[in-house]
Amino acid sequence: MSGRLADITGPDIPELISDDSVILLPVGAIEQHGPHLPMSVDTVIAEETSNALLDSVGDEIDLWLLPTLSISKSNEHTWSPGTLSYGSTTMISVLDDIAKCVSTTAARRLVILNGHGGNTSLLITACRDIRVAHGLLTFLVHPSVPPASGGTSTEEEMGMGIHGGLNETSVFSYLRPGEVRMEKAVRRVPEWMTENKWVKFGGKVQFGWTSRDFGSEGLIGDPTDANPKLGKELFESAVDSLADQLREISCFDFQEY
Repeated sequence: MSGRLADITGPDIPELISDDSVILLPVGAIEQHGPHLPMSVDTVIAEETSNALLDSVGDEIDLWLLPTLSISKSNEHTWSPGTLSYGSTTMISVLDDIAKCVSTTAARRLVILNGHGGNTSLLITACRDIRVAHGLLTFLVHPSVPPASGGTSTEEEMGMGIHGGLNETSVFSYLRPGEVRMEKAVRRVPEWMTENKWVKFGGKVQFGWTSRDFGSEGLIGDPTDANPKLGKELFESAVDSLADQLREISCFDFQEY
């Protein structure tokens, strides 16, 4: 059986949640996404992806969704009024508290589905900390791996469709077609970074940045050709890949050798 944890009663937990259960925590963000997208983009993508996964593999895997964590670590965008962000320490503490509660059930596997690229390094740390503190098997998955963390971006964006670019705008236009202002979409690709050998998105030298460092619009990429057809293809491909990842996660355990 699978479902949404918030929809069952407390007394049902011992009967429905077992050591085979996979607990899925969608993590989004409420942050500026340029002039063409609402601040809910990452939350919508994380939540809709999780819902689709429940439909896709809920009959195969004992999968239970937690409510989406909509606010996360978005301090690279707090220069823009309205962006909501936890500090790193608070975010780690929130995740630890959630994991502590999950550990009171029989479930052993906690999967964080991250819809906001700016969370990635912190969530890797959180997975390790939760493993140590609460003994859970922890996993981090993404609808798409951010280019800054080794993922891919389009050739037109020179591999730097980091925030509000073609793919993200396309996926959101598929999920929420009435909420995209394509007339306000502009190309903002930091082409000067392609001349760098090491210090660049996806390069071997990591660097601190804010979205304001790349322009007043707060986007990094080229959303001007975004469309729902591409978004549908990207979304369905992500769900298929994540479904396969969850199948493997559901039977993963450490083995001594």
